[in-house]
Amino acid sequence: MDLTSLTIHELSEKLKKKEVSSVEATKAYLKRIEAVEPRVRAFVTVSSEDALKSAEAADVRISKDEGVTPLTGVPVAVKDIFCTKGIRTTCSSKILENFVPPYDSTVVGRLKAAGAVILGKNNMDEFAMGSSTENSAFSKTLNPWALDRVPGGSSGGSAAAVAASLCSASLGTDTGGSIRQPASCCGIVGLKPTYGRVSRFGMIAFASSLDQAGPLTKDVEDAAILLNAIAGRDHLDSTSIDSPVPDYTAKLKAGIKGLKVGIPKEYFIEGMDPEVDAAVKKALDTLKALGAELVEITLPHTQYAVAVYYLVATAEASSNLARYDGVRFGLRVNRTGGLMDMYKKTRDEGFGPEVKRRIMLGTYSLAAGYYDAYYKKASQVRTLVKNDFDAAFTRCDVIATPTAPTPAFRIGEKVEDPLTMYLSDIFTISCNLAGVPGISVPCGFTKGGLPIGLQILGKPLDEETVLRAACSYEQATEWHKRRPAL
Repeated sequence: MDLTSLTIHELSEKLKKKEVSSVEATKAYLKRIEAVEPRVRAFVTVSSEDALKSAEAADVRISKDEGVTPLTGVPVAVKDIFCTKGIRTTCSSKILENFVPPYDSTVVGRLKAAGAVILGKNNMDEFAMGSSTENSAFSKTLNPWALDRVPGGSSGGSAAAVAASLCSASLGTDTGGSIRQPASCCGIVGLKPTYGRVSRFGMIAFASSLDQAGPLTKDVEDAAILLNAIAGRDHLDSTSIDSPVPDYTAKLKAGIKGLKVGIPKEYFIEGMDPEVDAAVKKALDTLKALGAELVEITLPHTQYAVAVYYLVATAEASSNLARYDGVRFGLRVNRTGGLMDMYKKTRDEGFGPEVKRRIMLGTYSLAAGYYDAYYKKASQVRTLVKNDFDAAFTRCDVIATPTAPTPAFRIGEKVEDPLTMYLSDIFTISCNLAGVPGISVPCGFTKGGLPIGLQILGKPLDEETVLRAACSYEQATEWHKRRPAL
């Protein structure tokens, strides 16, 4: 039996029945990482020793039947943006190459409390800035379905690791689509919860009003299991929402008869890949056949979403990344030119080109004389985008769209054209601006064998309905069962 092919819920069942041990499962994953990782490059750090210690502890917990959860003994990974005590956390940046945090982020702490085994840290676009995982300071992650293609980004290492069965699941972050877009590119499930549903404490900040942690998994049930573990109020994060956390697995299979699914005309546009268009429309037919009612809606300010996002996100990034100055932690480039010289050289050598580009854009838009024209105006239009969703949800329960306008593109194809790269997130950005939950589930493949994703968006804090709609579609199709032949 190949333990690495199992979902969280399948492996959890075997662990509880003692048909297999966590140590065996962890060793199987570490062996697969050793064999496959050189071709995919999904990890920045593999923490084999820590993982095996955690697995031994999980086996003891299971043998005593003490606080066993669906994650106890299950090997997972996390994006290298989450602080992990004693394990280096780089954000795939040279400026944090040797940073070892003295504490765990809240989500990592909650995974550990649930008994999960953390195999290591997944590669990403530096400081989560990118849509292709080509911006890492250490290596480019490759798409397991086609090694000449990107896995999406910025959580591309997490998505590739799950698709290639290098971990049973991973945690990523989503600022403008960074969980859902790579999930679509890699043929897996990716969930962005409502802003504030999951704590951001110990998650290295890119854009604080947009960032949200969430699961990347092999199926929808696994996403619900992971969300159960990480969701909820955290007194260490003032933006986390104090709202009861339901059991997201409870109503997963209740069906979608009578559910109203909004179809926004602005998300079916000219220039979209025809195979993506056809696959998503076929998925909508499946939802209708399952008893859902398709309702045409409009999200009129969608056309401004990319511009708004790249003003708000870069402004917040400029502010957040000011702390990397070579003084307190991370890289320090010592020269003899004094303090300002050290600042400049540290940041020049520590940050990659995409991070520098976004810091400069953000600093410009926050400068005196430009703030009102750019950041303030973008914040006002962001409110209009949110109002669009509020109005749409008076007519429907969820909204269904393509996740990305194209399947995974070739490595290097968009590197020289940042604007074309930024348009990769055209269908995912509005969800972050509005703070609503969204999920991507596999809904087909191109003739060339590349995955295509269906995106389902929901009302704030209504992850239950989003997961139920996604699960109903998933159960009626076979796309999520396909795995790349590595």
